[in-house]
Order: sequence, then structure tokens, then C-alpha cells
Amino acid sequence: MHTLLDKNDAAQNTLPIIVGHQDTLLHLYLPERGEGRSFFVRSDKGHIDLPRAREGGLAGGFFAIFVPAPEANVNKNPRKVIQTEKGFEVPYAPAIDPSYANGVTITMMANLFRLEAESGGQVKIVRNVDELVYCVEHDIHAAILHFEGAEAIDPQFDALEVFYRVGLRSLGLVWSRPNIYAQGVPFKFPHSPDTGPGLSDAGRELVRACNRLGIMLDLSHLNEKGFWDVAALSDAPLVATHSNAHAICPSTRNLTDKQLDAIKASDGLVGLNFGVGDLREDGNFDLDASLDDMVRQVDYLVGRLGIDGVTLGTDFDGTHIPNVIGDAAGLPKLIDALRKHGYNDVALRKIAYENWLRVLRKTWK
Repeated sequence: MHTLLDKNDAAQNTLPIIVGHQDTLLHLYLPERGEGRSFFVRSDKGHIDLPRAREGGLAGGFFAIFVPAPEANVNKNPRKVIQTEKGFEVPYAPAIDPSYANGVTITMMANLFRLEAESGGQVKIVRNVDELVYCVEHDIHAAILHFEGAEAIDPQFDALEVFYRVGLRSLGLVWSRPNIYAQGVPFKFPHSPDTGPGLSDAGRELVRACNRLGIMLDLSHLNEKGFWDVAALSDAPLVATHSNAHAICPSTRNLTDKQLDAIKASDGLVGLNFGVGDLREDGNFDLDASLDDMVRQVDYLVGRLGIDGVTLGTDFDGTHIPNVIGDAAGLPKLIDALRKHGYNDVALRKIAYENWLRVLRKTWK
């Protein structure tokens, strides 16, 4: 594997990091989430802006486009966490209108294109691995365009072709709600990810279309039957960009041992989700979750997948993360904790960015 750094990584105490999932575009789209912040100005809002990314060695990642429910639906169907005897559950989110999703998706994509244009060369939307490597080597923040849910894609896949041409390189079939292609998991703890039916016929065709184009398929948020349908159909490595081990934290959002074994067999990848409710053994949304909680998950994933199968997903700007990390500037704290736990520089480079390069070379065309 080509190594991007010639300097001594341990001495520098930092590595270039590519993260599997971030919802920063949602923060910049929704005023109530982003509070008017700019990607180019350091802020204490959210988790990522360019100054904090550089402080933490964050070289780039998957910029998710997540379509929020229309305000009318949010007001009519408020989804609150319900405490249960052993944990919690959240009412399953309803499907959203595809035409609405398409419009919001185009707006958020345009915002990313504008961000790239306004960056003066500091940010680049990458469409192949060579561009990604160039960005990391030259301190250009790399943006990989990802859809978290396929609602904006019509069943004839006309939109998919257009989105691919302008830069779409990663697609989650679902968020935690249903669409015409698949069913996402509702948020529950403790509970199995086996929560509903598998892919529809249209969903199977969408998997084949993504394989043909070279769009990475993200299995995070997909229910277990859908997972196995993708595993049976896809000719690319299986990837869950921001999920953890169900054996440690039995949340619907996490992956069973059998699923982890299938990802390993495909030469795929799992990105550690920093969301506290999916890290901790008790599923508690306690922001005092520790670096030990995070290292425990990494250890388990490495034990199941091997060092080539684990990376950092984060879910920055999309969930509640441990206070000890705080934001993108805190990423070196996890790298240091892993190093102290026994992970050497070779292993840490794989977790930080090399595993992404390997999987994307095998997936993108």
C-alpha cells in the first residue's frame, strides 16, 4: 500500500484521517442546526469546519446528503425517545415524498458545489482514488459525495445516472425509514437489526446499477434482511460507514457477528460510529462515554474483521459524540488512545485512511 506520509507519524502525533460519514451539509442547510455557521470559520457549533478539521488531521470524508422530513411532517409526527424497561425506542420514521427529496437533494448538492468554489482550492469534491490521494498529500480537504437514503432516485435510475456524472460516489439505500427500495432499522435498544423485510425488486435493481457505475453501497441504517440481500447481489466489498458491534452494544444500528463475518469475507470495511448510544454497552446517551468505550469497539471490530477491515466513521454533525472527542479537532485523542493500547503506526495508518483507499480502489470505476 502506498504510504502518504514520509514523516514519522508517531513523532508528529497525527495522521491524515478520512471519515466515513458526516452530516455537515445538513447543518449548513438547516438554520436551526447550523446556526448560520460557515465551513471556513472556526466555530464551537457542530463538529466540523475547515479550521477544526485541520487541527485534528481530518483530511476529508463522505459528505452525506440527508433529506430531513418536511416541517409539516415533523410537527404532525414528533418522534420522541420512549424509555422502555431495558432501554429505549423511537417511533419508526415515515417515508418521505420522492419529489420533495429530489428537490432538497439538488439544493444540498449545489451547496456543496458552492462550498468547493468558494474555498479557493482548499476543498475539492473527489471522484476517483487518485484525486483523493492527491488531496490528502497536498492538504486539500477531500469531499466524497454520499446520499444517506435513495429517496431522490427514481426507479428508472435516470437521476442516478445524472447524480453519478456530477460526483455521487456513495449511496446508502436507506436511512432509518422505509422507501421504495428497502427498509431502514428503527432506533431501538436492546434489539436485533432484523426488523423488517428485505430489498424490493427495485432495490435489487438499484444494487446492480450501483455496481455497474461503481457507486459504493453503504449498509449502515439498513435492516438485516436487506443487508443479506445486498451481500448476495453485490460484486463490491461490503461497507458500513458508521456502525459498531452489536455484541457489545445491542442497538438495531449495530452489526451482528454474522454480518461482520460477511463484511470480512467480501474484503469490506466498517467505520466506527462515535454516537454514544451505539458505543456503550448500556446504550445510554451519556456524553461522558470514554475513550476506553471507543477502543473496546475498535478492538472487537478488529478481532472480527482484521486490521484491514476497520476505519473511523464518526457520524460527525449527525449524532451525540463523547465529550472527550468533542469535534474534529479531537480526533488525535482517539489515535493516541489506540497507540497507547498497542496499535502500531502501520495499523493506525490503515484505520485512519489506507483501508478507505483499498476499498474504494476495488469499488469505484
